[in-house]
Amino acid sequence: MTDRDALLAASNKELAARLRAGHPIDPAALDDTAWRGISLGLPAFVERLSWKTFRKTFHRDPTTRALRGWNVRMEQHGLDGPDIPRLKNGAPLEFGHYVVESAADHPMPRDLHHALLIHYGLGANPWLDPTRLLRDPLVALEPGRTDRLLGCTYVHFGALIPTPSYFLLEAPIPLVLPG
Repeated sequence: MTDRDALLAASNKELAARLRAGHPIDPAALDDTAWRGISLGLPAFVERLSWKTFRKTFHRDPTTRALRGWNVRMEQHGLDGPDIPRLKNGAPLEFGHYVVESAADHPMPRDLHHALLIHYGLGANPWLDPTRLLRDPLVALEPGRTDRLLGCTYVHFGALIPTPSYFLLEAPIPLVLPG
């Protein structure tokens, strides 16, 4: 069984332990990359209503130097199928914009302060968009390697509320911006 298969089969308790045991990521390693994302930990019926695979992007803003990003909804062709973005008006369907910062600078469980934090509340999301409440700590699965990352989702609603949603990011490729 590969480590990917082990993560796909892992319980949420096992995923939480892997996240806590994860390793810090140099934010510069994420600059201008796009990642294949795989949802972990959700019941199968929730994945059928939403998605199993997605794309997560990271872009270093040349003006502000902030590391920001967004999610891209993908056509669902299985875990090893082609990565084809869903389109809306001829463009990839993007959602959930965020800024990446150190988790140590934000409310976070003590055992996750070594993580990077994907902070949707700082992203360019509409004011009433509920994704603004989401926070995703992100760690590397192996020290010094940034080719496979593990994250989870919290809701920040006065306090941090854990969700059963975990995700694996793998196979980074260069981000190609339009225009």
